Amino acid sequence: MKKTTEESANSRAHPADLTTLPEWSVFEQAARSAKVDTSRLALINAAGIDLDISGQHASPALTEAGIALLEARNFEEQRRRLLEGDIVNITESRAAWHTALRAPAPKPEIAAERQRLFEFIHTADSKRRWRNIVHIGIGGSDWGVRLAVAAFGYAGTWRNVHFVANIDGHAIQGGLSGFDPHDTLIVMASKSFTTAETLENGRRAREWLEAAGVADPASQMIAITARPEAARQWGIPEAHIFKLWEWVGGRFSLWSAVSLTTALAVSADVIAGMQTGAAAMDKHFAEAPIAENAPVQMALSGIVNRSVLGYGSLNIAPYDFRLANLVPYIQQLEMESLGKSVDLNGASVKVPTGPAVWGMPGTDAQHTFFQWLHQGSDGAPVDFIICAQADHGWPTHHRILLAHCLAQRQALLQGKSYEEALEECMASGMPEDQARWLAHHRVYGGGRPSNLIVLPRLSPYTLGALLALYEHKVFVQGIIWGINPFDQWGVEYGKQLASGLTRELSGEAVGGEGYDASTRYWVDRLKGLQ
Repeated sequence: MKKTTEESANSRAHPADLTTLPEWSVFEQAARSAKVDTSRLALINAAGIDLDISGQHASPALTEAGIALLEARNFEEQRRRLLEGDIVNITESRAAWHTALRAPAPKPEIAAERQRLFEFIHTADSKRRWRNIVHIGIGGSDWGVRLAVAAFGYAGTWRNVHFVANIDGHAIQGGLSGFDPHDTLIVMASKSFTTAETLENGRRAREWLEAAGVADPASQMIAITARPEAARQWGIPEAHIFKLWEWVGGRFSLWSAVSLTTALAVSADVIAGMQTGAAAMDKHFAEAPIAENAPVQMALSGIVNRSVLGYGSLNIAPYDFRLANLVPYIQQLEMESLGKSVDLNGASVKVPTGPAVWGMPGTDAQHTFFQWLHQGSDGAPVDFIICAQADHGWPTHHRILLAHCLAQRQALLQGKSYEEALEECMASGMPEDQARWLAHHRVYGGGRPSNLIVLPRLSPYTLGALLALYEHKVFVQGIIWGINPFDQWGVEYGKQLASGLTRELSGEAVGGEGYDASTRYWVDRLKGLQ
């Protein structure tokens, strides 16, 4: 890994305010002049995934302006620093070297930890141990594992897995319910091993094992952390502590030992396949020309949609039941990374950054919020995601699913004019005055931006490539906006306040005079009711 000293990080000049760059002015003007052209077909193949960006605003001038803007933002050097493990997380003086975890020939310490993980899995599988797994983690220590287990274990596995993230006691109560304590493995994933939710839920799990008469509860507990000393102090045996590194951000920890639960639930081959797919996307990101670089082109379209056209959100629409957890996974990746309004110089960013990310699988989404996407006053860009081939035995289902996805995207792209709607109404035999009135309600604006991402089929390889595609897209957007996509200071203040409020609600402390009137009222009212 490259130098990671604070001095070397701070010695580098931070990028200028985006809006002061002449390249931004040209890009903005080109973006406002560009349109969604329904006669255009623009496809990029990256690591076996097809990305169709035909539904985005485009023009030759915008393409040229995007390349110039990336050059002005020193994109190639920033990309090199990311992929070579140099400092890119400036505010914490760290690398963000998650790509090293999936490299085909990883560094010795990574390879050694990977080998330890696979040996543990092999032993557990060969002895048919741990019929049940309780995975305790939150945020990046939870969503990626949920996603992979649901994607490849949707039809059931011989191990039962419960996920516990929330501090709400109902979560851990439900997570432990129905399991035999003597055949249950508790997996605690926390980079810092100070995460309040994870440690408190871990204590309840340990008490549950003890209450059931498990002679050595620690032998049925695993810790995955960047602070192994904290896990040892907590009582986890050395052989059951798997290492993270400080240069692995929590929302990128899927590629690490955090995926132990994934391997136990749906096999170690899933981890290996996802790492291979992600590494292939890393290679594409590193080598493909800008115009054919899938993460870069997605990033540039995202900048147009958010910072120029003013769309406040991004909808994720995976048309695959198995990818339901992809939505919160990308939601965390994008909103924790890009939810920033201050640039690396400490100045306010003068254009809108990180959109709100939301969604659910199709076709459920069509019956929930697609009305808003089609005819709402705001609308949102949509990332449609499909698998060309299904893994079930009902081809009719899959044809209908694909047809619905393509139809919804076509409606967003093409729209329907008042004249077309009126003609339809009149053709149905409706009286003219009623047809002229009703036609207004059947107009679709059209021209609403979207991507179509096509996986040949859902496999560990393609899922890994898909996740890396979004990771690199987010990184490029951070470069253009001049923000740090690898820290998350915004959540820290609330955590600090919660610590003091917890003590006061439990009667251990008296709050200061810093409470607002509403908080003071509710602390007094709720104190002692638990």
